[in-house]
Amino acid sequence: MEGNVVELASNLMRILAIIIFIGVVLNKASEKIHIPDVVLYIAAGIIVGPAVLNIIDFSEYAVFNQLILSFGAAYILFDGGREVGIKVLNEVKVTIGLIATVGVLISTFVTGFFAWKILNIDFIYALLLGVVIASTDPSVLVPLFKKMNISPKLKQTIISESAFNDAAAAIITFTIVGIAAGGSFSVAGSLFEILKTAGGGVLVGAIIGYIGNRLVCEGRYGVCRGFTAEMAVASVLGAYVISEHIGVSGFMAAFIVGMMCGNKGMFNLKLMEESHDVHEKFKDVTISIIRMMIFVLLGVQMNFGIIAQYWGKALIVILAFVFLARPISVLLTVPFDRKAKWNIREIAYLCWTRETGVIPAALAGMLITMKVPNAELISAVTSIAIIVTLTFQASTAKYFAKVLKLEVEPKK
Repeated sequence: MEGNVVELASNLMRILAIIIFIGVVLNKASEKIHIPDVVLYIAAGIIVGPAVLNIIDFSEYAVFNQLILSFGAAYILFDGGREVGIKVLNEVKVTIGLIATVGVLISTFVTGFFAWKILNIDFIYALLLGVVIASTDPSVLVPLFKKMNISPKLKQTIISESAFNDAAAAIITFTIVGIAAGGSFSVAGSLFEILKTAGGGVLVGAIIGYIGNRLVCEGRYGVCRGFTAEMAVASVLGAYVISEHIGVSGFMAAFIVGMMCGNKGMFNLKLMEESHDVHEKFKDVTISIIRMMIFVLLGVQMNFGIIAQYWGKALIVILAFVFLARPISVLLTVPFDRKAKWNIREIAYLCWTRETGVIPAALAGMLITMKVPNAELISAVTSIAIIVTLTFQASTAKYFAKVLKLEVEPKK
């Protein structure tokens, strides 16, 4: 037994070494050929996985796979939360609140309808597919829009939506899983459950985030000064575990921890500059490794039998998702925020900007681990959605902003 454990551990270390090495090489390659790195990660996972070379087989590591997906998704949401400025957020809070909740539901039902009709699966699993791919990707959008000169209002809206709708999509995903498993359904009951789950996550995240930041900042309570990066990881883990234990959203809690971390000044908290720099470097490396592992493993676990069977129909569903579901969800939510004063060019840009990425990949992987019916089909469609949206939408984001004349002069 002990020998078997040692062998499994050694094999796992081999797999992690391969994934990280491949990830580093492909990250450099993506800069040269101008293809999003996550697309290359998925392709690499396919090649080294059981479907082609069979160098990596992750079927024996279900627990570790779940750890990567759960912590990875939570930490990425934490990072997304750090990029949200509360002051700017206040100007567009109605837009974000609507598009990240009602918009996700609209996208879920529109995409689910097409999946139901085209893929011929039960409607409940069609909805599950719709909600898994409904959220956008902070790990792609945050670095992308940091480099773009568009208005703070539009930039913060896109980044904030990507963080908020990830949490909303995760909540709705597991609500649908519960219904599919035999749970009862009512509109009022489900709405209350979503509000309770999200609100509870906000509360837990705010408490853990404040305590964690207070302990590493200057002042009489800063007994953990110098350990900002370590405390951030502990706060994300603690917020996620506590939230899941009491039945609220761990993903939302992790996101709020990030918001607390990114807006310390509003709570009269001051961090030493050296600690901030160390945390930034640690966070960037951690996020990079997490993205490599999630996307390579997504490629490793792709079922080519199902992809070969459904790729044509799946592509039609994704086209409906991009050109119908997203615009409809934006047009039925964003214009209702009169205070934000959105113009037609900004609304058009929001209709196009909705890259699928890490959180949908993580959710799809979790469904496979949980052995949910049609999980492999959902994962296959998710993979295709990631490749299509990142290849075409992320790569054209800057060009489309220029066409719509949304670029502004950078502040000196």
